[in-house]
Amino acid sequence: MTRAVPVRAVIYARYSSDHQREASIADQVRLCRERAVSEGYEVVEVFSDYAISGGHLKSRPGMLAVMDAARAGAIDVLIAEALDRISRDQEDMAAIFKRLHHADVSILTLSEGPINELHIGLKGTMNALFLKDLADKTRRGQRGRVEAGKIPGGNSYGYRMIRTLKDDGTVTTGERAIDDEQAAVVRRIFAEYAAGSTPRRIASSLNAEGHPSPRGGVWNASMSTPD
Repeated sequence: MTRAVPVRAVIYARYSSDHQREASIADQVRLCRERAVSEGYEVVEVFSDYAISGGHLKSRPGMLAVMDAARAGAIDVLIAEALDRISRDQEDMAAIFKRLHHADVSILTLSEGPINELHIGLKGTMNALFLKDLADKTRRGQRGRVEAGKIPGGNSYGYRMIRTLKDDGTVTTGERAIDDEQAAVVRRIFAEYAAGSTPRRIASSLNAEGHPSPRGGVWNASMSTPD
């Protein structure tokens, strides 16, 4: 008697750092694995992207690995929590669906069920509108922070963050002061560049003297090029 070949499933999970936390990946995988068991699928691999936006496929190694596995004929179905976990970009969502469909790989999400062309069209449009609205709100929030004299995003090299307690017990954000040691490095880079030194030579001298780069590692030519 020939044993039926099990359906090979992969799970894909993603969280974006704006509204979720790292544990969200484990939660998504657990729920998807439960669904795979209920469907009688064999989970052969789990792919994930941590703290990565759903709007840029090229910067998501987990999803790219899923498509590589599909192209190699190693999977039969992709399981995810929802379509917006797979992508929020309308063009990328259509491309992912097309490539998986061409490889005979179906998509199953816990929120929408089996995915077809109708889901891609409607959900892709909704996600595209969500991304546009999010971008507009982000820019509006950043402008408000700047007008209030605050930092709209992350800290920049040459400054240090200032944290103080407010009257309500919360901690202030978006305030900074000049870091004298780092500021001296910034002024030096501009001075040496203006004097004709190359970015590579500047980076080499900073590394030789043991100055840590903005990320704490070594300097390279792109880091020491004044914009």
